[in-house]
Amino acid sequence: MVTGSSRTAETFYSMKDFLKQTGGVAVIDGGLATEFERHGADLNDPLWSAKCLVTSPHLIHTVHLDYLEAGADIIASASYQATIQGFEAKGYSREKSESLLRKSVEIACEARNTYYDKCGTSSSSGIMDDKILKKRPILVAASVGSYGAYLADGSEYSGIYGDSITLETLKDFHRRRVQVLAESGADIIAFETIPNKLEAQAFAELLDEGEVKIPGWFSFNSKDGVNVVSGDSIKECVAIAETCEKVVAVGINCTPPRFIEGLVLEIEKVTSKPILVYPNSGESYDADRKEWVENTGVGDEDFVSYVEKWMDAGVSLLGGCCRTTPTTIRAIHKRLVTRRSLFSSNI
Repeated sequence: MVTGSSRTAETFYSMKDFLKQTGGVAVIDGGLATEFERHGADLNDPLWSAKCLVTSPHLIHTVHLDYLEAGADIIASASYQATIQGFEAKGYSREKSESLLRKSVEIACEARNTYYDKCGTSSSSGIMDDKILKKRPILVAASVGSYGAYLADGSEYSGIYGDSITLETLKDFHRRRVQVLAESGADIIAFETIPNKLEAQAFAELLDEGEVKIPGWFSFNSKDGVNVVSGDSIKECVAIAETCEKVVAVGINCTPPRFIEGLVLEIEKVTSKPILVYPNSGESYDADRKEWVENTGVGDEDFVSYVEKWMDAGVSLLGGCCRTTPTTIRAIHKRLVTRRSLFSSNI
């Protein structure tokens, strides 16, 4: 497998090979918007975190680098809520909208290169001032949020789009966006917070059309620990991913930590692909006020206490979503040291 910034179209079709290089388990980064706001960004905008592509690209680079230095093996671009339609609604041309999508991936790739440069000057231990500076395989994932994320009305947390939204509607909405992101230098596409079976089918069919040359992962969200947020069966949703050759991992994101183990046990029944989880902090989201409700989630220590259970249940890629931070990711990285050493010694 090729690592670093040089890639071929086939480089990361085998997620299992990547996991062998990362000690049997890989760390995904944490929340972006949380960190942008901590650094002073105002995200009260339909573009949400994608607003920073216009106003604060340097800030995106900084946060990507923070996650790499915390031990993340995979960083996701700031394109979750970046869509051509959303940028056009803000007055940007089609050309500029596509340029901003490409920019999201380019910034993540630049951050990876910056990180590798810093690794070359670090101490032999690979740790400096509590920063992980160790040259290793790192993937850049192009983030693709759901249609509900574009609507910016909280419907990615309900999966209810209305009868007028069909399979073809969703494919037409996402097609060009996915193509642009796939051609921007990313290693994999992260189809995230998928709220219903219909959108999973749309993503699978787009991958099967053949225009997208890199693989993807599918990640669903749940609010009851049994089904995806729309009420569709998690096993039926995962079965769609299982039949799509270009989907190389499947799992759960933006879901409270307490629900993860049970969902993973259900997912494992219907997939042979690596399972990923990157839950939120457990806090609830107020769609009307467009903000997270404070003090409804778990702290980093409690969050990380779940890690062994998740891996014992079958998880091999894990990180955090909304309201998690580089501190969370650093704690996950530290929890995995022993397990990774055991994996490496058994190869």
